[in-house]
Amino acid sequence: MGWSQPDVILFSGDAYVDHPSFGTAVIGRLLESLKLKVAIVPQPNWQDDLRDFKKFGEPRLFFGVTAGNMDSMVNHYTAGKRKRSDDAYTPGGNAGQRPDYATSIYAKLLKQLYPNTPVIAGGIEASLRRFTHYDYWNNKLLPSILEWSHADMIIYGMAEKPLIKIITLLEKGVPFNSLTTIEQTVIKQSKKEPLPKNKKWKDIELYSHEECVTSKKRFAINFKTIEEISNSFYPPRLHQICNSNRIIVNPPDLSVSENDLDKIYRLPFTRMPHPKYKNKKTIPAYEMIKHSVVLHRGCFGGCSFCTISAHQGKFVISRSKKSILNELKQVVKMDDFKGYISDLGGPSANMYKMEGKDISKCEKCKRPSCIFPAICSNLNTSHKPLLDLYKNGRSIEEIKKIFIGSGIRYDLLLNKNISKEEKENNSRYITEVIKHHVSGRLKIAPEHSSNRVLKTMRKPSFNLFKEFNAIFKKGNNELNLKQQLIPYFISSHPESHDEDMVELALETKNLNFKPEQVQDFTPTPMTLSTAMYYTGIDPYTLKPLYIPSGQKQKERQRMFFFWYKPQVEKQIKSLYNNSKIKPLIERLFDKKVKQK
Repeated sequence: MGWSQPDVILFSGDAYVDHPSFGTAVIGRLLESLKLKVAIVPQPNWQDDLRDFKKFGEPRLFFGVTAGNMDSMVNHYTAGKRKRSDDAYTPGGNAGQRPDYATSIYAKLLKQLYPNTPVIAGGIEASLRRFTHYDYWNNKLLPSILEWSHADMIIYGMAEKPLIKIITLLEKGVPFNSLTTIEQTVIKQSKKEPLPKNKKWKDIELYSHEECVTSKKRFAINFKTIEEISNSFYPPRLHQICNSNRIIVNPPDLSVSENDLDKIYRLPFTRMPHPKYKNKKTIPAYEMIKHSVVLHRGCFGGCSFCTISAHQGKFVISRSKKSILNELKQVVKMDDFKGYISDLGGPSANMYKMEGKDISKCEKCKRPSCIFPAICSNLNTSHKPLLDLYKNGRSIEEIKKIFIGSGIRYDLLLNKNISKEEKENNSRYITEVIKHHVSGRLKIAPEHSSNRVLKTMRKPSFNLFKEFNAIFKKGNNELNLKQQLIPYFISSHPESHDEDMVELALETKNLNFKPEQVQDFTPTPMTLSTAMYYTGIDPYTLKPLYIPSGQKQKERQRMFFFWYKPQVEKQIKSLYNNSKIKPLIERLFDKKVKQK
């Protein structure tokens, strides 16, 4: 390139794929569009002489570090804390190409080598560890990752707008340590210093890290405050004392628009893995998304176990139809495109263009979910923009089929409290999806069958899933298709008792489902479910909850997903022979009770 020095050097735990679904690619292309010289080091070796950390020397502005598209601990370990044997973000799916707590390790090494150069941490691992958080793998509370990573700043959430502000100020000569009031950033200072001045922001002090360690109740109260603030239209600044420091979390930038998102997707992505991987095995995560297109960011579902709203935000920001169709036209030009778009979706495939009808009502609202316990009457749930988009997408000559690979929220489709016109559009949406957009299997996520567990998860009644299942079957029969619903279920979630799992097994038996897409609940930082798991209480009511914990109990609950396997049947009967739920077990394995 003829450079004497890069302006910014990015380190990532993922292999480098120049595709807008990969965070490092987005940030790299954005910085490049700002006329910066950008170097990217994917999956650096942290165990040798650190040559990967030295190869480009010191950047003019700063280092950026990320664990990648996943939290490194979720990437490395199962819910049973067993080491995974694969990594979807590495060529060949080979494990072991990044360290545990990769963000922290990369930042520490860079600060050792270049102590005077700023290090900015970003990505989901840093975002969700910005406050005191429960770490499942250590089974203890850890302070903000800023406290133990040696990074100088975190940009949490989707980082484009804060980064542009930071670059603009640095290029004007503003010292890095003066960047204390940038939205969506986290900084650290001595607890004795006054807070940086910003007249626009209100301030809330959370219970200190030390208070959280000694009081689960205070940790729970902190969580409730953080979640409510994250879902607010005008969020204040939060700060928390940890040891001798104060962690300051500036409010998120809520000014991101459709135009901002369109600009990101106009950047010159090659949509390909870097040429360095040409003679290596494929990168599994890339194979999954290479012919997919993202419609929007954010999710207003507010599911207790999900990190999307904590990272991308509750408010949905959609791309323009023109931007999406332009990207589809790019995809069809790819050498290996065979006519099939693998996904046209987002965090939830059918939230495109949905927002509050009267924004002034949204400004006063702190609900973590717009659709639980009931769908907000102020939420526009029209599927018409999606129907128009699907129709335009199908009209592109080179496209044979557009599949919906990301999950659909069926509660939005079955909303009873909407106009006749909206109901007709929703019904048409279901028909269009069944007719044109299912690859043989459609993913949806009822998660459980127990109302008690579903309430804790912030998910709708299982009866709604059964209603959608009946509509899906009827639609397939009318069109002479043999497509399947693939429901997702979770075991060992807070408030899930063993009898709830037997009843879930009975429900799946009666509906003729043999669950495939299942998971044992994994407590990940900064979710309501994790706060419940650690504290044993509901942060909103402070009332105690039943928590299935310990590996044996988690394994026992997971068994009920596979009740139809003879060896599992033997295990279940043996374990629950003298249990109060034995009558339910007998019903489950009663051969006279036929599946519907």
